[in-house]
Amino acid sequence: MASNVSPLKAVLFDRDGTLVVDVPYNGDPAEVRPFPGARRVLDELRSRGLATGVLSNQSGIARGILTRGQVESVNARVEDLLGPFDVWEVCPHADEDGCRCRKPAPGMIHSACSRLGIDASEVAFIGDIGSDVEAARAAGARGVLVPTPLTLNEEVAAALEVAADLEQAVALLLLGPA
Repeated sequence: MASNVSPLKAVLFDRDGTLVVDVPYNGDPAEVRPFPGARRVLDELRSRGLATGVLSNQSGIARGILTRGQVESVNARVEDLLGPFDVWEVCPHADEDGCRCRKPAPGMIHSACSRLGIDASEVAFIGDIGSDVEAARAAGARGVLVPTPLTLNEEVAAALEVAADLEQAVALLLLGPA
Protein backbone atom coordinates (compact mmCIF):
# COMPACT_ATOMS: atom_id res chain seq x y z
CA MET A 1 0.00 0.00 0.00
CA ALA A 2 1.53 3.32 -1.06
CA SER A 3 1.75 6.13 1.45
CA ASN A 4 1.82 9.85 0.74
CA VAL A 5 3.41 10.54 4.12
CA SER A 6 7.03 11.68 3.97
CA PRO A 7 9.56 9.74 6.02
CA LEU A 8 10.67 11.29 9.28
CA LYS A 9 13.93 13.22 8.87
CA ALA A 10 13.98 15.38 12.01
CA VAL A 11 12.54 15.59 15.49
CA LEU A 12 12.27 19.03 17.02
CA PHE A 13 11.66 19.66 20.70
CA ASP A 14 10.35 22.40 22.92
CA ARG A 15 13.02 23.21 25.52
CA ASP A 16 11.38 24.07 28.86
CA GLY A 17 9.00 21.48 30.23
CA THR A 18 9.94 19.00 27.49
CA LEU A 19 13.71 18.44 27.43
CA VAL A 20 14.53 20.21 30.68
CA VAL A 21 12.63 21.03 33.83
CA ASP A 22 10.86 24.35 33.37
CA VAL A 23 12.42 27.11 35.43
CA PRO A 24 10.44 30.24 34.48
CA TYR A 25 12.62 32.84 32.75
CA ASN A 26 15.75 30.84 33.43
CA GLY A 27 18.93 32.79 32.74
CA ASP A 28 21.21 30.59 34.85
CA PRO A 29 22.87 27.57 33.19
CA ALA A 30 23.36 25.99 36.64
CA GLU A 31 19.55 25.65 36.90
CA VAL A 32 19.29 23.39 33.80
CA ARG A 33 18.00 19.93 34.75
CA PRO A 34 17.24 17.48 31.93
CA PHE A 35 14.22 15.23 32.20
CA PRO A 36 15.06 11.58 32.91
CA GLY A 37 15.74 9.71 29.68
CA ALA A 38 16.15 12.85 27.54
CA ARG A 39 19.77 12.14 26.64
CA ARG A 40 18.98 8.51 25.81
CA VAL A 41 16.10 9.53 23.53
CA LEU A 42 18.23 12.10 21.72
CA ASP A 43 21.12 9.67 21.30
CA GLU A 44 18.72 7.12 19.81
CA LEU A 45 17.41 9.65 17.28
CA ARG A 46 20.93 10.74 16.36
CA SER A 47 22.06 7.12 15.95
CA ARG A 48 19.25 6.66 13.41
CA GLY A 49 20.50 9.63 11.40
CA LEU A 50 17.61 11.90 12.33
CA ALA A 51 18.27 15.61 12.79
CA THR A 52 17.35 17.12 16.14
CA GLY A 53 16.49 20.66 17.08
CA VAL A 54 15.09 22.87 19.80
CA LEU A 55 12.42 25.55 19.37
CA SER A 56 11.78 27.80 22.33
CA ASN A 57 9.63 30.82 23.08
CA GLN A 58 11.70 33.16 25.24
CA SER A 59 9.48 36.17 25.92
CA GLY A 60 11.71 37.06 28.88
CA ILE A 61 13.99 38.76 26.34
CA ALA A 62 11.22 41.08 25.13
CA ARG A 63 10.12 41.72 28.71
CA GLY A 64 13.64 42.68 29.82
CA ILE A 65 13.81 39.78 32.29
CA LEU A 66 16.51 37.92 30.30
CA THR A 67 19.23 38.90 27.88
CA ARG A 68 19.93 37.03 24.66
CA GLY A 69 23.29 36.13 26.19
CA GLN A 70 21.62 34.49 29.18
CA VAL A 71 19.32 32.46 26.89
CA GLU A 72 22.32 31.43 24.78
CA SER A 73 24.21 30.37 27.94
CA VAL A 74 21.28 28.24 29.08
CA ASN A 75 20.99 26.73 25.58
CA ALA A 76 24.72 25.94 25.61
CA ARG A 77 24.25 24.14 28.94
CA VAL A 78 21.36 22.15 27.46
CA GLU A 79 23.72 21.03 24.69
CA ASP A 80 26.46 20.20 27.21
CA LEU A 81 24.04 17.86 28.98
CA LEU A 82 22.03 16.49 26.05
CA GLY A 83 24.46 16.53 23.14
CA PRO A 84 24.60 18.64 19.98
CA PHE A 85 21.46 19.78 18.20
CA ASP A 86 21.38 20.41 14.46
CA VAL A 87 19.26 23.52 14.80
CA TRP A 88 18.13 25.98 17.46
CA GLU A 89 15.29 28.48 17.03
CA VAL A 90 14.44 31.03 19.70
CA CYS A 91 11.54 33.48 19.59
CA PRO A 92 12.53 36.53 21.66
CA HIS A 93 9.11 38.19 21.33
CA ALA A 94 6.22 38.67 23.75
CA ASP A 95 2.64 37.59 23.01
CA GLU A 96 1.60 41.13 22.09
CA ASP A 97 4.41 41.55 19.51
CA GLY A 98 2.41 39.70 16.84
CA CYS A 99 5.46 37.94 15.39
CA ARG A 100 5.34 34.92 13.10
CA CYS A 101 7.78 32.86 15.12
CA ARG A 102 6.17 32.64 18.57
CA LYS A 103 4.40 29.32 19.06
CA PRO A 104 1.60 28.55 18.26
CA ALA A 105 2.62 30.29 15.02
CA PRO A 106 4.57 27.96 12.73
CA GLY A 107 7.51 30.31 12.04
CA MET A 108 10.17 28.54 14.08
CA ILE A 109 9.25 25.17 12.57
CA HIS A 110 9.37 26.62 9.06
CA SER A 111 12.72 28.27 9.78
CA ALA A 112 14.19 25.07 11.24
CA CYS A 113 13.00 23.09 8.21
CA SER A 114 14.52 25.64 5.85
CA ARG A 115 17.83 25.50 7.68
CA LEU A 116 17.77 21.68 7.64
CA GLY A 117 16.76 21.55 3.96
CA ILE A 118 13.65 19.48 4.60
CA ASP A 119 9.89 19.86 4.33
CA ALA A 120 7.66 20.28 7.39
CA SER A 121 5.93 17.02 6.48
CA GLU A 122 9.24 15.29 7.29
CA VAL A 123 9.36 16.71 10.82
CA ALA A 124 7.84 15.95 14.19
CA PHE A 125 7.67 18.44 17.05
CA ILE A 126 7.41 17.29 20.67
CA GLY A 127 6.23 19.69 23.34
CA ASP A 128 4.44 19.96 26.66
CA ILE A 129 1.67 22.48 25.97
CA GLY A 130 -1.03 23.13 23.42
CA SER A 131 0.85 25.89 21.58
CA ASP A 132 3.57 23.35 20.73
CA VAL A 133 1.23 20.91 18.98
CA GLU A 134 -0.71 23.81 17.45
CA ALA A 135 2.54 25.11 15.91
CA ALA A 136 3.26 21.65 14.49
CA ARG A 137 -0.23 21.42 13.01
CA ALA A 138 0.00 24.94 11.53
CA ALA A 139 3.36 24.10 9.94
CA GLY A 140 2.21 20.79 8.47
CA ALA A 141 4.42 18.79 10.85
CA ARG A 142 3.50 15.97 13.19
CA GLY A 143 3.00 17.07 16.81
CA VAL A 144 3.22 14.96 19.95
CA LEU A 145 2.18 16.31 23.35
CA VAL A 146 4.01 15.12 26.47
CA PRO A 147 1.90 16.60 29.27
CA THR A 148 3.27 17.84 32.56
CA PRO A 149 1.25 18.88 35.63
CA LEU A 150 1.05 22.37 34.05
CA THR A 151 -0.53 21.12 30.80
CA LEU A 152 -4.22 21.99 30.63
CA ASN A 153 -6.78 19.19 30.24
CA GLU A 154 -8.16 20.97 27.16
CA GLU A 155 -4.70 20.89 25.57
CA VAL A 156 -4.44 17.15 26.15
CA ALA A 157 -7.93 16.60 24.72
CA ALA A 158 -7.12 18.66 21.60
CA ALA A 159 -3.82 16.91 20.82
CA LEU A 160 -3.87 14.24 18.11
CA GLU A 161 -1.02 12.33 19.73
CA VAL A 162 -0.20 12.24 23.44
CA ALA A 163 2.65 10.37 25.13
CA ALA A 164 3.43 9.80 28.80
CA ASP A 165 7.09 10.81 28.41
CA LEU A 166 9.81 11.54 25.87
CA GLU A 167 10.64 7.87 25.36
CA GLN A 168 7.03 7.03 24.55
CA ALA A 169 6.78 10.07 22.24
CA VAL A 170 9.80 8.99 20.24
CA ALA A 171 8.58 5.39 20.17
CA LEU A 172 5.32 6.64 18.61
CA LEU A 173 7.28 8.56 15.99
CA LEU A 174 9.54 5.66 15.12
CA LEU A 175 6.55 3.37 14.62
CA GLY A 176 5.43 5.56 11.72
CA PRO A 177 2.70 8.06 10.97
CA ALA A 178 -0.30 8.49 13.22
